[in-house]
Amino acid sequence: MPSTIPVISEAESLVMHVLWRKAPQTSEEIVGALQTSSDWHEKTIRTLLNRLLGKGAVRAEKEGRRYLYSPILSREQWQSHESRNLLDRVFGGKVAPLLVHFSRNEKLTAKDIAELRKLIDAIDRKES
Repeated sequence: MPSTIPVISEAESLVMHVLWRKAPQTSEEIVGALQTSSDWHEKTIRTLLNRLLGKGAVRAEKEGRRYLYSPILSREQWQSHESRNLLDRVFGGKVAPLLVHFSRNEKLTAKDIAELRKLIDAIDRKES
């Protein structure tokens, strides 16, 4: 687990998603997974992987003549960091304006609303 959460670009996050789904993986496996879902060249993917290594988001362990890559940064750590940054930058660090925005500008499904109600009920029980 990194001591500070590294800033991960959108492109780098796609590499992380591949590793969060399955790890460890070789660079060839990562390249193969990303080439099926993007038009990136192998060199681009390897550059992104090296950036993530440099940032401490992934590690490489030598196995024979190849390296196996695994995430150090967990999906949950990244999501928490990214969502906090969004709240701070866009909504002044407050959750309520975010929910107001989505309720006015996005179509919330009945399932979304039910999940929000459950969450609010859980928060109410916790604070009582």
